Amino acid sequence: MDEPPLHIRPYRDEDLPQLRKITVESFGSVALEQMLEQKYGLWNERDWKVRKASHIDDDVAQCPEGCFVAERGGEILGYITTRLDRVNQRGRIPNLAVVESARGLGLGRRMIQHVLDYMRDEGMKLAQIETMASNAIGQHLYPSCGFEEVARQVHYAMRL
Repeated sequence: MDEPPLHIRPYRDEDLPQLRKITVESFGSVALEQMLEQKYGLWNERDWKVRKASHIDDDVAQCPEGCFVAERGGEILGYITTRLDRVNQRGRIPNLAVVESARGLGLGRRMIQHVLDYMRDEGMKLAQIETMASNAIGQHLYPSCGFEEVARQVHYAMRL
């Protein structure tokens, strides 16, 4: 039997719980939030999963029209979020995640191409994405989509 087609559609409010779940399941060892927790332990009674999932809350609150969901047969397989700086004509991709069962199928690439088209249509002149050095998938995928490494960033933290 043929699988239903995969399509990328705009985000809907009812998607948020599933996007939060995919976020926690996808980021794991490459999430700065988890690295902070490993080093400093739990604080504010919010573990890394809650903190990382809240990033998606921020993304959809700040730019819901720039959030897209990859879906097949009603099942959400991934998502990508954007932020647009219209004054400086720069688009940024803060979060991209694909469920484990759909990895390796080119879905991340398709979603990136989708948002690059969206950014162009919105008048952006530059697209930006970042990843942790420990994220081997991002380190491979982003350059293969045309992104070029510009700089590296070091994260520092301290307990207060």
